Amino acid sequence: MTATQKHDIISMCITVLSADQQPKEDKMLDQQKITILYCRLSNEDAQEGESNSIANQKSLIRDFLENKNDIEVVQEYVDDGFSGSNFERPAFQMMLEDIKKGKIDCVVTKDLSRFGREYIDSGMYIERLFPAMGVRFIAINDGIDSGEAKSQSDEIIIPFKNLINDAYCRDISIKIRSHLEIKRKQGDVITAFVPYGYKKKDKDKHKLEIDVYAANVVKDIFRMKLHGKSQDAIACELNSSGILPPAEYKASTGSNYQTCFKTKEKSEWTSVMVRRILTNEVYIGNLVQGKQTTPNHKVKKTIIKEKCEWVRIEKNHEPVITDRDFEVVQRLLAMDTRTSPDREEVYPLSGVVTCGGCGIPMVRKTSKVGGKTYAYYLCATHKDSKQCSSHRISTDKLEEVVLELLQTHIDNMIDLKRILSFIGNVPFQQLDMKKLEERREKKQAEVDRCADLRGMLYEDMKDGIISTEDYKELHTAYEQRKKSAEIAIHQIELEMEDVLNRKSKGFVWLDYFTEHKNIEKLTREVVVSLIREIKVFDKTHIEVVFDFDDCYKECLNVIASQGHSVDVDSTGKLNIRLKEAV
Repeated sequence: MTATQKHDIISMCITVLSADQQPKEDKMLDQQKITILYCRLSNEDAQEGESNSIANQKSLIRDFLENKNDIEVVQEYVDDGFSGSNFERPAFQMMLEDIKKGKIDCVVTKDLSRFGREYIDSGMYIERLFPAMGVRFIAINDGIDSGEAKSQSDEIIIPFKNLINDAYCRDISIKIRSHLEIKRKQGDVITAFVPYGYKKKDKDKHKLEIDVYAANVVKDIFRMKLHGKSQDAIACELNSSGILPPAEYKASTGSNYQTCFKTKEKSEWTSVMVRRILTNEVYIGNLVQGKQTTPNHKVKKTIIKEKCEWVRIEKNHEPVITDRDFEVVQRLLAMDTRTSPDREEVYPLSGVVTCGGCGIPMVRKTSKVGGKTYAYYLCATHKDSKQCSSHRISTDKLEEVVLELLQTHIDNMIDLKRILSFIGNVPFQQLDMKKLEERREKKQAEVDRCADLRGMLYEDMKDGIISTEDYKELHTAYEQRKKSAEIAIHQIELEMEDVLNRKSKGFVWLDYFTEHKNIEKLTREVVVSLIREIKVFDKTHIEVVFDFDDCYKECLNVIASQGHSVDVDSTGKLNIRLKEAV
């Protein structure tokens, strides 16, 4: 249900007298109208008081009909929970069918706004369909009765009142959209159903809190992905373990959650479902809303908004997954890795090994010699077109070399962490502040330039160089650019304050390596967490690009700039000698 629908909830009451139910003893039988009573109520009406309540509408209509011997009301139809801005209402459609079948020849409502607020369709029903079908229409408070002789002014006033009612509906829709946008920017959850792994807080339904059971399932999904399992394998394991998928789990908790992705009577975990969870940044505490909209309050077809228009609030709620694990998983999802038919998990180095010659990912192949199976990596370009050398290397040899290089790099990180604790953060604070200051100066220059350009626009318009329309368009564009730059400046200043207060994470990336200081075997999780790329030039020339390599080199440069000796030997071992204090 859209925001407009939620806001404009209606209740419709329709009463019908069928032809075979008419009392035969009545002398006015032939003139008696087979009549329906129509009532509508919105949330806005309810807030204003009781005057528009369904009960009061019924009472008003029945008082009006009390002395109308030619009108009798009996049976009721009810629509509850449908927008008054359109006529796609079940009971209303049933009424139309009865009209077409000749069962109804009179419709009575309190006023035109109760009938509907869409002026085109309202006019079509009142001025075209009803007269064509011989149906009398009465709107009591508006003094409209199609059964009586109409003056020219009556014929004119109906379209105008319908137009006013439609304008009211449009105004309400605009206000609701604006209100919802404000709430999204405040970090409020504007949705009927929250993501799997979360639930709404009891005291504040617009805030999220962790659903412990479902959140643990989400953690398991991320853990299995980090360990090398494919989305299909994860889905199969969840199904075999009897873990309910999101739709079934929400149903088991009493929720009336509905989804268009359900294809079976009882849904199961699928690879698509798993991937949807793995890519949802709600699990790191970020709230992203406002991805879809509708053209206006009359057209309910949803359209996808530009990504820049989404409302994104970072660290809005308690995370289920760490930023680091989420980042690594996104990297894994971007790799073109598939499991072997006889395996549930990918190999430790899959998707990470590239050819040092052409840069194309290498493929893992196997061959049998003397009853034994040997695995090796081969350049994909050589395999397909022979335009590059094979760069062939055995899997065991490659994993052995990579493990040695990783162990050495971890030892370097341990030494670097010790040195940094001695040197302190001051040199790095100065470097960070310098970079941030440069960024702020660039953004401030953009703000000043936009202000100057806006001033020049007015002069150009006065001189006739640009039209008024172009002036307005360009003025708005420069204003938006200026505001964006000002927001960026504010964010940079917050970062500068963070650096000065020493609240930044600093060298937390060192811990990603040092926590594996006793590593003796390569695993998929270790490889994807610590290694970006493995370049194979030949069997003796292998380069490993580690994660946070830029941070590592920057630290070494800062240490060297302070007068300390920094060098790396032929084995990759880092040697740092601190200068003596004077």
